[in-house]
Amino acid sequence: MTKLHFTKRAIDALPYTERGQKLYRDTTLRGLGVRVGSNSKVFFVEGQVNRRTRRITLGRADVLSVDEARRRSLAALSEMASGVDPNQEKRRVAQEAVTLAQAFDRFFEARTAMARSSVDAYQRTRDLYLQDWKRSPITSITRQMVLKRHQRIAKEHGQVTANNAMRHLRSVYNVNAAAFEEFPPNPVAILTLARAWFPERRRRGAVPAQEFPSWWCAVMAEPNYSRDFLLLALFTGMRRNEIASLRWDYIDLEGRALHIPKTKNGDPLDLPLAAFIVDLLIARRKETGASPWVFPGKGKTGHLVETKKFTARVEERSGVSFTLHDLRRTFVTIAESLDVPHYALKRLLNHRLSGDVTAGYIVSQPERLRGPVEAVADRILQLVELSTQSENSAA
Repeated sequence: MTKLHFTKRAIDALPYTERGQKLYRDTTLRGLGVRVGSNSKVFFVEGQVNRRTRRITLGRADVLSVDEARRRSLAALSEMASGVDPNQEKRRVAQEAVTLAQAFDRFFEARTAMARSSVDAYQRTRDLYLQDWKRSPITSITRQMVLKRHQRIAKEHGQVTANNAMRHLRSVYNVNAAAFEEFPPNPVAILTLARAWFPERRRRGAVPAQEFPSWWCAVMAEPNYSRDFLLLALFTGMRRNEIASLRWDYIDLEGRALHIPKTKNGDPLDLPLAAFIVDLLIARRKETGASPWVFPGKGKTGHLVETKKFTARVEERSGVSFTLHDLRRTFVTIAESLDVPHYALKRLLNHRLSGDVTAGYIVSQPERLRGPVEAVADRILQLVELSTQSENSAA
């Protein structure tokens, strides 16, 4: 390391490197140095903190004067002599300055592959359930705050919502903590330590076979757009958001298949379409005209978003209580009853196979799913027909 008396002229005369960096030390103030790279010159100071060498960046040499660099060096050396690590202090100040709102923004920047529905869920947690924390430093959130907020959300919005909100906070905190060495432990961990997570029971609802005629008649009485939406959900097992945001350029009517580039889990969905659904989509294509969406809407998205109103109408008209996800469960229940192989079921539902070693050896071609898809469609139509005939006989 070369030593020289630091002056503005001396530092300006130092040549830039062709590659790498070269360090120079000041002969006047021990510890002060300048780091020269290929296009920059930066002042730094080195000292000992608890017998460990620490190097602190002071600023660019074209911005700081030599006198200012010496003044900052003395201040930093004084801190280090008293056992304070200026770098650690800078990190502490930086992390304490990160508000909850900024932490969510950083999380979204790091998770660019998240599905739109997942982003919406996280934003809802930030803007609704944690709204009054948005301007607070994320490191100021304590375990007790988490426990109380978890209970409050459960009381006002339900236990499942409370669990989901805290899972979102936990993920956001972990992503931000990875950028700082001194981040406090995640406060959401208290819910596990205190066994405070609310128990969740997985929904197992499906449309029973004996209620198919009532449900089917109610669906057929709907306007074309809602009727087609519900039938597409039943005959494909697709998720609500996948159907709502379905584009015509995802559908190959001639090849009787669809391809969604990105779904909820980040994977594409390739699915053959049953003849019944192909006929439905051909008729629907004529109705939507030039719209790029299979189910156009009047909102800012351009496609249908709200489905609660027409599902409620069908429930009231049929007397059958169901959700759109129940139709997904109905689809897979019928498929399983037809002895569709396990791995084919997972592909039909677009569930990942990565956790299964055997699945890693299986190369699944979408066309191989055409048989199961047609079999499920035939069984649905058969259930409707048989149940209708039974009702007519009873009458």
